[in-house]
Amino acid sequence: MADTEYDKEHAHPGVGQYVEIGVILAVMTLLEVILFESFDRGLLKSVGIPALIILTILKFMLVVLWFMHLRFDHKLFRRVFFVGVGLAFLVFGIVAVNFYVGPRIGF
Repeated sequence: MADTEYDKEHAHPGVGQYVEIGVILAVMTLLEVILFESFDRGLLKSVGIPALIILTILKFMLVVLWFMHLRFDHKLFRRVFFVGVGLAFLVFGIVAVNFYVGPRIGF
């Protein structure tokens, strides 16, 4: 019986790469704190909030892909996970639009 792609052992990163990802996450967290503190110093929320959301999504993806080993699992698991995340964002977006626009467009 032949081994499938799923049965083959994947090379996981070493300690060095985990430390590297940890440092990247720490720097991204520092950027988030600096952005948040900049709101009091005149940073526009229309600039700062999208930047915070983007940083949060990038940090989430790094944690999921490396520390939860989703990057090394079968492609089907990755796809199912990210389809679920996409649906969650869609629902969140609909609810956010409903709160922002209100009953004017009939949600």
